[in-house]
Amino acid sequence: MKISKIDYKSDNIDAINKEQFAIDVLTGLSASPKTLQAKYFYDDTGSKIFQQITQHEDYYPTRTEFEILNTIKHELAELIGEQEIDIIELGAGDGHKSQLIIDGFVDHNCKVNYYPIDISEEAMLMLEDNICDHPNVECHGIVAEYFEGLRLVREKSTNKQLVLFLGSNIGNFDRVQNQGFLRRLWMSMNAGDYALVGFDLKKDVDILTRAYNDSSGLTKDFNLNLLTRINNELGANFVVDNFQHFGIYSPLLGAMESYVIASKPQNVYISALKRQFHFDAFEPIHLEYSFKFLKTDIDFISQHTGFEVIKHFSDPRDYFIDSLWQVNK
Repeated sequence: MKISKIDYKSDNIDAINKEQFAIDVLTGLSASPKTLQAKYFYDDTGSKIFQQITQHEDYYPTRTEFEILNTIKHELAELIGEQEIDIIELGAGDGHKSQLIIDGFVDHNCKVNYYPIDISEEAMLMLEDNICDHPNVECHGIVAEYFEGLRLVREKSTNKQLVLFLGSNIGNFDRVQNQGFLRRLWMSMNAGDYALVGFDLKKDVDILTRAYNDSSGLTKDFNLNLLTRINNELGANFVVDNFQHFGIYSPLLGAMESYVIASKPQNVYISALKRQFHFDAFEPIHLEYSFKFLKTDIDFISQHTGFEVIKHFSDPRDYFIDSLWQVNK
């Protein structure tokens, strides 16, 4: 796989990232209630734990979406009907779901140019091992922010595009943010291009709660690892055992919420910030929202961001939808 890396203004991107991490931690822990941004879950350890979560029996989204994509891969190619297509994936993932979609197009004698876009070069290198070689497939990884990567692809190619935003990643945005993100995506695409977006559907609360509080404690380890990352990278002295993981569904928001909660009063010093933070007993740190959807929500979002729904693809239990949209301009 060829990999392109968009050059940023500074040569020391690691230092910039660390500084931004420190600023975001300072802002979040100074707020009331305290918060930490979910995007910082994914250091090397966090990424490995998350891969384990996706394979756990209690966590249905990855398994369910894989089943959907395996079922629809040929129908997807037929609906789009191109002889050559650029398949662009926002967030590299591990490549297994992407491979299903690519196989569907290749089986219909379509040439595929696959462009995974991810800010992590390591994620791109891991992906390289999972996308098989085929004479009708060219892979070109792009290390960049999503919209910078999309701009680079458009500079390279005028082919019809299929943009993949899989998993339940759209659920990490709230109801306003998801429309902003998708409208920006619409602005980055040409009329007639396609997007395939994954939506986790509203369902029995026990199923949701179990998925975010798995019986093996992987989600707990995943969330608490963020405190360990702050210790390692910013010189904090969090005692991780003094915090517990808590995941709950909010029916008013229609979202799973994740927290870590201090189990006793304590002070945490972060040397990179030269500042101490006090935690009361049972004080929470909010980490993440994972919004869930109804089919009517998906129709509303598409209509208000410039897309036309071509088809909703769901599983027999209606746990998840991969929705194929086309750009209207």
